[in-house]
Amino acid sequence: MKITGIETINLKEFRNVTWVRVHTDAGSFGLGETFYGTDAVCGYIHETLALDLIGKDPTCIDALSRMMLNPICGFNSTGAEMRAASAVDIALWDLAGKTLGVPVHQLLGGKSRKKIRAYNTCAGYQYVRDKQVNTTTDWSADTADQGPYEDLEAFLHDAGPLAKSLLDMGFRGMKIWPFDQYAVKTNGTDISPEDLEAGLRPFKQIREAVGEAMDIHVELHSVWNLPMAEKIARALEPYNVYWLEDPIKMTNVDALAKYARRANAWVTASENLATRWSFRELFEKKATDVCMLDIGWCGGLSEAKKIATMAEAYELPIAPHDCTGPGLLTAAVHLSINAPNALVQEMVRAFYFGWYNELVSGLPEFDNGYLLAPTKPGLGMELNPEVFTREDATIRLTGTVS
Repeated sequence: MKITGIETINLKEFRNVTWVRVHTDAGSFGLGETFYGTDAVCGYIHETLALDLIGKDPTCIDALSRMMLNPICGFNSTGAEMRAASAVDIALWDLAGKTLGVPVHQLLGGKSRKKIRAYNTCAGYQYVRDKQVNTTTDWSADTADQGPYEDLEAFLHDAGPLAKSLLDMGFRGMKIWPFDQYAVKTNGTDISPEDLEAGLRPFKQIREAVGEAMDIHVELHSVWNLPMAEKIARALEPYNVYWLEDPIKMTNVDALAKYARRANAWVTASENLATRWSFRELFEKKATDVCMLDIGWCGGLSEAKKIATMAEAYELPIAPHDCTGPGLLTAAVHLSINAPNALVQEMVRAFYFGWYNELVSGLPEFDNGYLLAPTKPGLGMELNPEVFTREDATIRLTGTVS
């Protein structure tokens, strides 16, 4: 079997998502996905990667992964080249599973569990879509959709009922980021007592509504400097938060290690790192308690599996990132089902029960707070036929489709 063509699919409405299909002379294909930088990602795929991949044996996944993660790409970057390589790598695993008739988690080494506990990232329907609602500073009532899971609006205004709603669905973890809007005022160098108190309000509401029944994951989006991130951590101590995620930029692991020693909560890092080499430094310097990787940004499933195994050697859990697209959630669930040290799996219920279903079929099943092991060959997820006929679709093919 040989690779004959590399295809990319993009939709203007969901312009951050890029799908990649790797076609073979057997008439089969594998589906991959990545997120952000669509034009750059697709340009690199068609101008560079496709030329290197066409004619190669797609079953040689490790060799192709090594070829794609070359010095030109950069071993620490999560930029366009890394994201392109990640999407292709995911597609190769999907293709391998389809060819052999088994789910991807079986190829990774089989099940360590039948289901993985999910926590809900409290984004809304428009978050990271075409309108670019990426932080609390981007949100306004005009960007909110009408629907039951407008969770960004909910945590900003009254997080107590939101926590109850999530518990009713079986979730016992929720991620919020109420401090972001205050970092904008000072470039993350200071926070006023009034703003700090306002940022703490959702935590008070959650604890008053449901007590300790809900784990509160705190997303800090790397927008603070070290002293301010430490100040926020101290202020959060009475609320017994589950973890503090990406409190500072991932450009200084020594500073992050200092933060981890001082924070009275787990530190989680980081979807913003790529390849095992970046995570090795993070682990060696004891800069994180939970390894969060993004399969679409770190180098694909091949690299994610290696990072997860390395984390296991350091007695650290993994918690794969997902606040992106349906393909990356599905790939992450396969890894979480396989990896012995998987802790929890991120998901966004507004996405899962919303726009994901407009685009794909075969998502991992959600049941009472858990995502179940996929059972179909490969990823088990496919793009809906309507995606290819949409007016806002851009489809590019390098090579041929058999």
